[in-house]
Order: sequence, then structure tokens, then C-alpha cells
Amino acid sequence: MSTHRSRPSRRKIIGGIAAAGAVAAVSPFAGAFSAQAAASGSYVIRYDKKRQQTILGLGFEIQSDSIGSKNDGLPKAVSAVPYDLTQSERTRFYRQMLKAGRSDRGFRYCRLAMGLYYRGLDDSRRHMRGRYPEQDELLADMIKQAGIEGTSVEYWSPAPAFKSNKSYLGGGRLASFARKDLDALGDAMVADLDHLTGNGIPVSMWGLQNEPRHNNIQNYSHCHYNADQYLAAFKAVAPKVRAKYPDVMIMADSIDGWSGAIGKKLSKDPDAMSHIDAWTYHRIGTDSNEQMTRNFRSGAAGKPVFNNEFEYLDFKTSDWRCINTAQSIMNWMVFQDAPTWFWLHALKPIGNGEGAGYSLGFWRPPSDKDFSRYPDLKPGHWTWNPQNWNAVAGFVKYMPWDSVRYMVDESKRLSDQRIMAWKTPSGKEVFAITNRSETESFTYTVDTQTSASFEGHRYGPKTNDQRIGSKKGPKLTLTVPPLSIEFWVRGA
Repeated sequence: MSTHRSRPSRRKIIGGIAAAGAVAAVSPFAGAFSAQAAASGSYVIRYDKKRQQTILGLGFEIQSDSIGSKNDGLPKAVSAVPYDLTQSERTRFYRQMLKAGRSDRGFRYCRLAMGLYYRGLDDSRRHMRGRYPEQDELLADMIKQAGIEGTSVEYWSPAPAFKSNKSYLGGGRLASFARKDLDALGDAMVADLDHLTGNGIPVSMWGLQNEPRHNNIQNYSHCHYNADQYLAAFKAVAPKVRAKYPDVMIMADSIDGWSGAIGKKLSKDPDAMSHIDAWTYHRIGTDSNEQMTRNFRSGAAGKPVFNNEFEYLDFKTSDWRCINTAQSIMNWMVFQDAPTWFWLHALKPIGNGEGAGYSLGFWRPPSDKDFSRYPDLKPGHWTWNPQNWNAVAGFVKYMPWDSVRYMVDESKRLSDQRIMAWKTPSGKEVFAITNRSETESFTYTVDTQTSASFEGHRYGPKTNDQRIGSKKGPKLTLTVPPLSIEFWVRGA
């Protein structure tokens, strides 16, 4: 039996986020920020009255089936997580990464790529199923053991029977946009959700198509929609999803939110808008400053916005990127009132060329015999990708589900030194601070408006949850080394 509380209704979540955003609609962009170096800054956390949005929790994607290196093709041989891991390594993966060492739960959402990492088919080729016998069982067990609320189900491609090229791969479109055929597509997609939930894989979010505006992708699962086509398909399918799964959050359009051609078309259609719960963006590997200068909420019609895919597409990471990733989480939440944020992959196999930029960790498939890479990593075992994992880990551990963000008054808004504050559901005060400078320390003077003590935990490219002592409030003087993230948690 699951130990976490039943999730709040979709309407309660969306209404609460919209109300919080309305209170602070102007304040995040009211002042300019400075990209110039600074040695110190003063901050006041407004735990007294400046309550903002509820932060639902973070998400990750799981590679539950094989993919070619550098995203090239869909091999028949199964190479997947948790499938490839030994039983003890599965348990360690659930406890140490997906729960981040917490005793209860860590990540809230698991992104499930339909037509890519979940791509088995029934005989009609209209309904998706697990491609290998254990796939459903292993996903259900991972979700249960890690305390995950549910999956974010999103289609990379519809089932091949509905596509013009009859294949997951390539630049195909839907074979027909006649209403009866779109209704059939909707029925099939609802049946996919029925199959997942019936096999112990709960669904929290749903999206029609990952990155729908892309075209002519030859050796990767995809389906292309122009704005008119997406609108027609969405208006046929989304009401069916809503009717059967009223608490599932329906997203659009999984790359450009409301601001691309598809989003603008949706925004002009009241019927479509009545079924959209959130706008999703892919700001992949971007400088976290972007969230400080671009208002992703201005055309959102009161609906929440969030990034549901973040990674580095040039297949590498770095010490600077470690802190940039942490600041991406913070700035999406501080400046865009985002209720969640998704990293791309939990684990990638060591032979995948994209792994370093995509993953929080690596595993060695049993078939991988190249011990020139990670020579100490045994088959069926996994290890960390610290520059990515350490950027995310503290938020998973110290920002539990349904934490509430509070405003912070800043003496000067800086791009390399960021701060975010929240209270946990139990009312415990926490704040995070960063220093993205590669050479200079930075001193924060933080007024917590409480005489309580705070315990410090430091993360960085080579540092994970280092205890750095305690400080007693209300004013804390905290010198943060270069390339560091710190979490300060109110003591008992």
C-alpha cells in the first residue's frame, strides 16, 4: 500500500497556482538584474506574508526500453532501467536516487515516453503495451518502491496504425484528420491509459505530442503536427482523456508552451483552452538567466507554465552547468511561478553518446563488455553523474512535495548568485542559495525573521550533501564558495 497522501484534485492544484501567480504577477520582473560580479548581498525572506505558489515536486524521465547511441534508432534488443539492474541495484536506485535518500518519497513524477521507451503494440498496432514481458511489472514496482505519485504520459509518436508512414520512426503525420479517425485515436490513447493504470502504473499528467513542430526526423520516434492539425487532434482527444481521467493534468505543447504557433492557435479556441491545465516548455540547457528576463507567463491566460525537459544537448556537462541547472530550477519557480520542473533522464547506459549531458547517472547493461569505460562498474550496476545529479539532489531531498515558496527581498538581483525560500508542508523553513562564479566566493546576509537555528548542506560538482554546520537567526552571514549550492534548513 502506498504511504503518500492522495493527490489534490486537478482543479485545486491549478486554482491554487493561478491565485498565487496573480498576487505576484508584477513583482518578479519589477527590477532589473545585474550580470556584474559582486562580493556580497543582503536578503530578507518574507516568511511573514509573501506566500507564493505550491511547488508540487520534481520530475524525471526513465529509459524503460532501448535507444541507439546519440538517439539514433530503436534497437530490438532490450536495454532498459530498471530491467538491466540487479535486484539489489534496483533497490539502491529507488532509495538513493529516486528518493534522494529520504525515507518517504523524492521525485513526484516519472515522464513516460509513449512510442519511444514504451513502444510495444497489440496485434492491431493501435494500442501500446509493454514491449517485453516484465516492462509493466517493473515500472509499477519502481513507482511503488520509490513512492512516485504517477507518470507524465506523453506521446513521442502515436501507435503506427494511426500514422501516415505506419511507423514510430521518421517524419510522419497522422494518416487522417477526419473526425471519426481522430475519435478513434482518442479512444486508443484513453485505452493506453487504461492499460497503464490497470497494470499499476498511475497517470498524473498527459500530453498529446512531444515537440510537435519538428519535422523530418528520420530515425527517431516522432509525429509532426502543424498548428491546425494539433488543434484538431487535441480537441478530439483531450476531452476523452478528461472524461475518463478528470484529475490528470493535461499539458500543451511540450516545447513552446503558449508562445509558439501551436500554442497561439490553442489560445484562440475557448473549447481547447478549457482542457489545457498547464503550458509546457523545453528550454533545454539554457542559461538560467533566461527565466529572469523572459516572461513565460504573460500569455498563459492564468495557467501555470513549467519546463518538462532539461538536459544538455551537446552530450556533455561541466562544473558551471551543475550550478546553472540548480538555478534553472530556482528561476523557473521564482520568476515564472512554476509548480514543477523535469530533468530528462534518471539513468543512461554508459555506451550512449548522449549520456553525459542527459543523465543523473549511468548503468552498465549486461551486454556491455567495454571496460575501458567505467572499469569498476559491474554489469547490472549503476553509478552517479555527479555534475548533473548534485545540481538536482538537494531540491529532491529538502523540498518535499507541496512545499510553498515565499518571496525574498534582494538588495541587488544577481545572475550568478540566486536565492529561493520555501516552507515544507509541516511548516519548516528552508532556503537555497547558489554561487555560479567559477573563481570568487560570495557572502549572503540573510534575514530569516526568526531566531531559530538553520543547518547547512552544501552541494556542487564534486560535493553532495556536505554538512557545513548551523547558524542561529534571525540574520545569517553565509559565505558560499565558487560553484556551490547550499540548502539551509530550520532545525528542530
